[in-house]
Amino acid sequence: MIDSQKGSDTKTGEEQTKGLTDHEILSQAMIFIFAGYETSSSTLSFLAYNLAKNPHVMTKLQEELDTVFPIKAPIQYEALMQMEYLDSVLNESLRLYPIAPRLERVAKKTVEINGIVIPKDCVVMVPTWTLHRDPEIWSDPEEFKPERFSKENKESIDPYTYMPFGAGPRNCIGMRFALIMIKLAMVEILQSFTFSVCDETEIPFEMDSQFLLMPKRPIKLRLAPRSNTPSNTTTTSLKSPNT
Repeated sequence: MIDSQKGSDTKTGEEQTKGLTDHEILSQAMIFIFAGYETSSSTLSFLAYNLAKNPHVMTKLQEELDTVFPIKAPIQYEALMQMEYLDSVLNESLRLYPIAPRLERVAKKTVEINGIVIPKDCVVMVPTWTLHRDPEIWSDPEEFKPERFSKENKESIDPYTYMPFGAGPRNCIGMRFALIMIKLAMVEILQSFTFSVCDETEIPFEMDSQFLLMPKRPIKLRLAPRSNTPSNTTTTSLKSPNT
């Protein structure tokens, strides 16, 4: 972004290029930090919590990653994107704990939908949390079941009942980057460690009453080497990065 300022406001024929201002660069940097850092951290915390509570899912996931990256092989982008069970596990975790529990849009013009008139400039709220846990849409909605998002079942899901990143042209601009980052971090961890609940694990944990979904207190789990050596077992706290 800083490099965009170099050679700005130069004319080439009828065209003129213009770099970003200092204010625009600062604004973009703040968005990257607040919109991408804490949300991804909380998503990783929720994912680790779900894996710790469902060891059979974690075992199956580790079997997949051991097949794709044997003997802790370096992680490659193409192979990472082909891990179907990892994708299912992450999608199911985002269903249970969508970082944005509600979405808001402003009507650009007055419109009527199914007999309901939505006036111009009206704020329309989409309750993501409620949609993701609606028993009329999801069987056993409180249960962690990654198979809901298997290759066979994924096509049957109405895209407007599952919106952890929003939907349409104004969905989360960082969605693809966030998913890659979260998958990469989790594979790196699970290659060497396993998660499990401990005496300090709060089940269920209490949510913080903010716009973004996050635990009120750190999620505490046991992190153990995959060799399962008891002497190397430690307890770790997972929460948003301000902890």
